[in-house]
Amino acid sequence: MKKYYTQVVLLISGLVFSQDTTDSLASKNIEDVVIVASRKPTKISEIPGTVWVVQKEKIQEQAKSGVPIKEMLSILVPGIDIGPQGRTNYGQNMRGRSALIMIDGVSLNSIRMISRQLDAIDPFNIERIEVLSGASSIYGGNATGGIINIITKIPSKIGISGETEVGLRSGFISGEDHDLRAAQSLALKGKKLFGRLGIAYQQNGGVYGADRKQVFTDITQTDLQYNQSLDILATGGYTFNRHHTVTASLQYYNSKFNGDRSLYLGPDIAAFTTKNAGLLEMRDGFSSDKNIGTERYMGTVTYKGSSILGNQDLYVQFATRGEKLGFYPFPGTVKLPANTSYLSSSQQNTFYSGIKALLSKSWKNLNFTYGLDVDLERFEGNQSVYDTDLTMASGGLVNQTKYSLGRYPTNNSESYAGYIQAKYNLLPKLQLNGGIRYQTINVKVDDFVGSQQQTQVAMGYGASASAIPGGESSYNVSLFNAGLMYRFNEKHQVWGTFSQGVSLADPSKYYGIGAYKLNTATGNWDITSSINVQEQPLQAVKTNQFEVGYRISSGGLKAQIAGFLSASDKNITVDRTTLQILVNDLKLRNTGIEAEISYSMNNGVYFGASGLLIQSQVHNKEDWQKQEIYNASPSKLVSFIGYNISRWSFRFQSLQNFKLRDDISNEIEGYNTSDLLMGYQFHWGKINLGIQNLFNTDYQTIWSKRSQVLYSSYGLPELFNYKGRGRTFNIFYTFSF
Repeated sequence: MKKYYTQVVLLISGLVFSQDTTDSLASKNIEDVVIVASRKPTKISEIPGTVWVVQKEKIQEQAKSGVPIKEMLSILVPGIDIGPQGRTNYGQNMRGRSALIMIDGVSLNSIRMISRQLDAIDPFNIERIEVLSGASSIYGGNATGGIINIITKIPSKIGISGETEVGLRSGFISGEDHDLRAAQSLALKGKKLFGRLGIAYQQNGGVYGADRKQVFTDITQTDLQYNQSLDILATGGYTFNRHHTVTASLQYYNSKFNGDRSLYLGPDIAAFTTKNAGLLEMRDGFSSDKNIGTERYMGTVTYKGSSILGNQDLYVQFATRGEKLGFYPFPGTVKLPANTSYLSSSQQNTFYSGIKALLSKSWKNLNFTYGLDVDLERFEGNQSVYDTDLTMASGGLVNQTKYSLGRYPTNNSESYAGYIQAKYNLLPKLQLNGGIRYQTINVKVDDFVGSQQQTQVAMGYGASASAIPGGESSYNVSLFNAGLMYRFNEKHQVWGTFSQGVSLADPSKYYGIGAYKLNTATGNWDITSSINVQEQPLQAVKTNQFEVGYRISSGGLKAQIAGFLSASDKNITVDRTTLQILVNDLKLRNTGIEAEISYSMNNGVYFGASGLLIQSQVHNKEDWQKQEIYNASPSKLVSFIGYNISRWSFRFQSLQNFKLRDDISNEIEGYNTSDLLMGYQFHWGKINLGIQNLFNTDYQTIWSKRSQVLYSSYGLPELFNYKGRGRTFNIFYTFSF
């Protein structure tokens, strides 16, 4: 088969470097090398754990056929939940728990747990995605379910190169039912210097379900109807010699609402106040003077040195990230002194900087990797309370800020961690792995007046309000891991592991909540009780994971299967009235099997299946009960068959979500969606055609059902009923030079 030149991209805590290699589509001799499992380049055959690599070809096949990144991951990675179709990836767990999401080794997770990590990059700028399933002690906080490391593109060939993309996606239901996108890159690569600039733009229209009705706007986490996104990514690097390499990257990402059509709540927002779902409808005329969307910048500078400090390899990364997250106007009720309804939206800003350093030393049968992580973060949460007269007169469509108030207490966090990881060959085919990470976190929380009391005072009910005291809280955690793997050969391994992960406390959702009483003599809202730093110190929730697994890659057969048990002594839940984060002394366990098997024939036909079988339980009242559906993960099955012949490519894929019910009769319904993907390579470019939801399945999204449970205190489930998108068609053209 004809050979071509490609690029093997290796990242070490964000460091990008490359080497040219000659490959073949039929070659099975060159292994994937990943960093997600051990923070340095490691062959998958040497990793005692479940690792998945989604290569550029698979990413582009899905993206150019209209499949968004959240849905793409749920199709291509067995352990990841089926993704929401809106802006948030809330509840898109891995193995029933939260995942740590990174771009080039830089974490997108913050100590404030806002689930927009996948509203972060356009697939046009992605080279590949590495996924480590299960709890990890190597990366620290918020990696209890697994790690997703998104690796960005660098130049793929010597000289000047580039890529142009244009596409259209539509369900052909109305004049607004279409998404337009365009992208362009330009790259330069020499012997020592490389650089690439990629720009991707997309403008979405409305979204319609299989019933041909427009899907309601997600007013909880915002969605991607009428959304405009711009992703600008610049990368570059210089190799001084074979021992020293420096790279840098800078990204600007802006994804925001850009339309005038949204959810009408009825006259005087009566749908909300009277619980009359019949008044809900999509209407033109929406406006807000606050940005609804995600704006983020991120920069990194990385260095790799080899044969230094006693013949060790050194990897250092400096990173900074700033993000401004705007939310949709959301209805609420405040006592003035009678209950009064209004709309407000929050603005949540995070500013991060950090440094990571790693050293690696190898002897004959032993390798040591050790390092230091320093993470500094600041969070600010504010809210806009909109003019009530305009809100009521427009049914919630016109939103003009009248009061700018606090929403969450401002906090600053400092995290310092050290770790050491070792690998030792007990026998030529038997490998022992183990390590420890120690992390200490210090959080300083500002004094904060309850957000409801701020609103009451602003509206004239009470003259002032006492602040819930802030302060400092420190805690630490030690995480261990150990694994044993038997390597029959580079294509055939079996392993057993133990690893610990940790969920870090979210001070903004934990603190700043208090009970108040109006002092009629002074006009002050006095605190009667509160959740504050002095009385309720922060704590981490540790997860213990046990896993046994097996993988094989022989001829056209590829398979990987792992059984797992994840257990923790505490459980993080949400108060459905205040939406406050709670930590309960209830044990939580997830048990399941994650697997994929595929076979490629010599005639170009390939087929396979993957899936997750999982059960999540909470120990309550001396009995194991099903975890509630707003946190639990449903089981799923993905099957696919494809055919590559000459210039043509075809793929049919089917995604089955299985029904999930908890012990209080909440239920996520099962459903099946199927996609058809096609491509044809011309001499002057490539055309991709895709049909999503081929059989026009009518279904409610998983996030919709979860939000109905989370917001059940509002007594209006129809407000949170978001249908899945109906049948859509996609055409895409790509030209590379």
